[in-house]
This record gives sequence, C-alpha cells and structure tokens, in this order.
Amino acid sequence: MASKPNLKPQRPWFSAGPTAKRPGWSSQAIPHGLLGRGIRAPEVVERFAHGLRLTRELLQVPADWVLVYVPGSDTGAVEAAMWSMLGERPVQVLAFENFGKVWATDAVEHLKLAPEVIAAPWGEWPDTSTVDPTKDLVFPWNGTTSGVRAPDAEFIARDRAGIVICDATSAAFAMPLPWDKLDVVTFSFQKALGGEAGLGVAALSPHAVARLDRYAPPRPVPKVLRLRDGKGFDRLLASGSMLNTFSVWTIEDWIDAVGWGLAAGGLEILIARTNANAAALDAWVRRTDWIDYLASDPATRSTTSVCLKFVDPRVAAMADDARQALVTRMKALVEGEGAAFDIESHRNAPAGLRIWCGCTVETGDVEALTPWLDWAFETALAE
Repeated sequence: MASKPNLKPQRPWFSAGPTAKRPGWSSQAIPHGLLGRGIRAPEVVERFAHGLRLTRELLQVPADWVLVYVPGSDTGAVEAAMWSMLGERPVQVLAFENFGKVWATDAVEHLKLAPEVIAAPWGEWPDTSTVDPTKDLVFPWNGTTSGVRAPDAEFIARDRAGIVICDATSAAFAMPLPWDKLDVVTFSFQKALGGEAGLGVAALSPHAVARLDRYAPPRPVPKVLRLRDGKGFDRLLASGSMLNTFSVWTIEDWIDAVGWGLAAGGLEILIARTNANAAALDAWVRRTDWIDYLASDPATRSTTSVCLKFVDPRVAAMADDARQALVTRMKALVEGEGAAFDIESHRNAPAGLRIWCGCTVETGDVEALTPWLDWAFETALAE
C-alpha cells in the first residue's frame, strides 16, 4: 500500500477544459474599465480587435489568413465553418474520438451531406490513405477525449481542391500546426490558454474565404454560426465585430492569457512547456505497472490531453461499471485531499484517467501529482 504523499501540487488543476489559468493569474489583473459598456462601442470593438491581433502574433498565423470570434467555444467555431461552408463538394470526416464523431453526426443528421466517415477505435488514429484532396475534410488535430493526435499532415495535399476544417482546440498553442495543409483552424479560449468558456476563434485561409465568397449553402444558417453576409464572407468579423453579444470580461481575460504567452517567450516556449509536462507524466507512466496510454502508437500520443487506461489485471477483470466506479473513487480521494481536480476520463471514453499537460500547467505540479495517483489507485482498489 502506497503511503499518502506529503507534497501536493501547488496548482492542482488538471482539467481538459476549462484548463488551468496561467501561472500567476489574478482576477485583479483583468482590466475592468470596459465592463458594462455596449459591445458596439468603438472602444470595445477595438479591444476585441486587439485580442485578435495578439492571437495572430502568438499563434503565428500566416499574414494572409483572417481570424474571427465565434460564440459557443470550439464547438461553435467548428459548426460555424461546417454550416457556412460545407455542401459544395463531397465531405470526409475523421472520427476517432468523441468530437470527431460529433462532427460526423452533424454532417449526417443535421446537414444531410452523406459524408464518408473514416473511423477508428478509441486509442487509434484512422487509416488516412483514402483522404481525397477533391473532397472537403473535417477532423480534430488532437483528440481531447482519446489522447490521440495526428502524427503528421502527410495525408493532406497542398494542392487540394477541397477545404480542410481542423478542430485544433487542444492543439493550438501547444503543438506545431501545418498551416499550409489547413484551411479552417478552430480553438477555444477555455482550452488553449486557460481562458474563460463561451468563445471560440476560427482562423480562415484564403482558400476558406474564397469558399465563403463563392458558395451560398442551401440551408438556413443560425445567426450565431453565420460567417457570410449577403455578398460572401462577412469581412466585418475580421475586424473584431461580433456575431452576437460577447462577454467583455471573457475577452479581457483572453488578452491577459495571450499577453502572458507572449511575455513567456512566445509559441515555441509554450510548446516546450507542454512537452516538458507530458515528459514528466510519461516518466511516471513508464515506471508504473498499473497504467498505460490509451493511444496505442507513441507517434500519435497527445502531449496535452493525456488519456490513460488501466492495465492492472485486477482492473481488467472488472465489469465496465466497476472500472468507472474505481475512477470515481480515485477522483474523490485526490479531490478530497486537494491534490488534484478533474482527472477522470471523458464521459464517453473508456474508463480511465485524463491529465491535462498544456502550457498553463507547471511541470513541478505534474511531478507532484503522480504519487497521489499511485496512492489513490491502491487505496481505492483496497476498499
């Protein structure tokens, strides 16, 4: 039986969304001057535009791309792209974790597009040999619910005719993105840099903007998903204009997070922080005989949403509900000690653990977490 550790993570927040706030975050550091102002006020619109400019700088978005805010976090951003762009060409969807399956369901049941769904079991990357550059493609770069990420972008053609919509919410600011292989890149404040929930960003390539200018989808598009006006792409959105009433506080908090990332050294440093966190967790996984990665191939293992499965034979022999009960008990044990919060797997994923290792987490806290996981596992199993 492992003894209860003495050292706790100083910042015990390991949720995959909303993720940990940046180190040193304080609500008092968030500017309050524009709270209570109308979102069409020139000062507010300029502040929103400032947030987009900083985001472009930190994420190193190509100069000829445009960025827009979208309500509904990353889900809203992906669905805005799907509702506003898809239908001109046949569609393919990579469905290897929960949200890829959601995008496939959107395409089948709501957009009525009869897409080709390229699926894979939990923990595996799909066979992308049939990805067709003449078709539109929708996929998550990093599976937040499975811990599986794209090993590379070799399956996407540079000279493609279709557009590529990439859900990058748990990859942006933490992994390099191949901008020349993508056309729509989406992410949310609450995932990427520990911002507040409710708002997402869609980065649009010239190829994507041309689609919006040329193609009017044959379906009603809700206002909160509408990237087009009567003439094509709604270019006001690229200047910080809003689709509906956004939270000024959320934007100010996002500006604070992006400012921290720039001050820390920029994108390369944020990726290095993420990799260091993932390496610290990996060292524990390698020396621990009761846990392993859900992702079967090391080349596809996420460095942000690290999903783990039980390999202890006693747990393997359990029924599904008993394994889930074990996870619930482990979660209760570490949360009761204030040692870690929100370490359970996604509700639709196989029962296991999910540890967020993104750039706002400190490596020392990951290292301090792992003895608590050992203690919680042995304690829960012995009860």
